[in-house]
Amino acid sequence: MRVELTKFRVKEGKSKRVDAWIEYMHENMDDVLMNLEGERMYVESIFREKFNNVEYLYWYSVQEDQMRGTDEVNNQKIDEKHLEFFDECIDKTFRPEDMTAACVMIPSRIRSAMESR
Repeated sequence: MRVELTKFRVKEGKSKRVDAWIEYMHENMDDVLMNLEGERMYVESIFREKFNNVEYLYWYSVQEDQMRGTDEVNNQKIDEKHLEFFDECIDKTFRPEDMTAACVMIPSRIRSAMESR
């Protein structure tokens, strides 16, 4: 099981587009969740932070350690929209920061349920 947390900086003036991006995901949650299944992603969360007038997004995920074949069909429209928002809103001059998981706490019954699918 792989647990990740990565920090991205939002381009200046793109907070409203990030709002639209998040809203898009909420409005299309069924398709988003279907994509997560295809990616063997158990949990994915996006956090927002504003610090010194700069906005950051943090991606937190728990996923299968090794990708298997994609037996589920991914929704290409969701992927394309996600990449469109990402390219428009994420500042590529800022190197994403990967945090180190110092301690992963997932009860065995939850871990077993995730891995049994």
